[in-house]
Amino acid sequence: MPEHTIALDAMSGDQGIAAVVPAAVRAWRESPGLRLILVGDEARVLAALQRAGATPDDRLQIHHASQVVEMSDPVAHALRAKRDSSMRVAINLVREGTAQACVSAGNTGALMATARYVLKTLPGIDRPAICTALPSIEGHTHVLDLGANVDCQAEHLFQFAVMGGVLARALDGKPAPRIGLLNIGEEDIKGNEQVKQAAALLTEAAARHGLNYIGFVEGDDVYVGGADVVVCDGFVGNVALKTSEGVARMISHYMKQEFRRNPLTRLAGLAALPVLRSFRRRIDPRRYNGASLLGLKGIVIKSHGGADALAFGSAIGIARSAVDQDLPGLIRSRLEELFGVEEPA
Repeated sequence: MPEHTIALDAMSGDQGIAAVVPAAVRAWRESPGLRLILVGDEARVLAALQRAGATPDDRLQIHHASQVVEMSDPVAHALRAKRDSSMRVAINLVREGTAQACVSAGNTGALMATARYVLKTLPGIDRPAICTALPSIEGHTHVLDLGANVDCQAEHLFQFAVMGGVLARALDGKPAPRIGLLNIGEEDIKGNEQVKQAAALLTEAAARHGLNYIGFVEGDDVYVGGADVVVCDGFVGNVALKTSEGVARMISHYMKQEFRRNPLTRLAGLAALPVLRSFRRRIDPRRYNGASLLGLKGIVIKSHGGADALAFGSAIGIARSAVDQDLPGLIRSRLEELFGVEEPA
């Protein structure tokens, strides 16, 4: 019997079916305990499955949806006018209990708004946050928020820290993840009022509830290590994420350029090929694809819009891990422990 059921927004992202279906077929073949529901245009999804050498069965199902949320769609339009979109239907499957998680590479704003409207937030959480892992010297660092909340209050940053700590503890097995607050310096006098107030809340929670808050961290700490969770508002987080992606592409571009400069460098590149392949794999953003929308009553994973089949497969893996650990349940328990908040009757 399948142990996980995940709904996939098959029409989402720049590549849509061309990325989602091959990723789904590979996961279906490699994981006997996994059931996948491909949500989208039934005829097109079925044709793509056949091209991939697969046919629908109990573990690989198609759920028809007549609409698609485009990357350019305004959030309000996606929410009100596209109720039968593949994105909305996939999230509905989570709400109904048919699926335990949803993965979509669609419009981030529409996905967040739809997930929040359909699934609702956990008690004690004002705003969901987008969290993903970025590679670091120590392995990886969980960073949030990455774009869902451009303007945040200190209380929101505090909530992000609590949720990020729960995620790191669940997925990485760390009993007391180190939580840092992103700032322009480590000194207490630095930063805006929002960050200083959040630091005060986190310091109090560290003293009263054992939250492992380590203080302010700077941008380089995301990659150097020292913190397991780095907290910031969505504006700063998204800029940092996109900057990181650009730096990775620039490094790859210049390395290729240098190794192709002349016959000698080509020969050196050939000798270094195993090392270069290993290096490329370690920093490949596709291996880290899959951001959790934390704070919801269900599991929703945001895949990068430009994800290929390999990257979308990584997002499916993130969804499986979140289901394994019952991430929303863990966050709910931690919030009750910290604040005594419970589900309203």
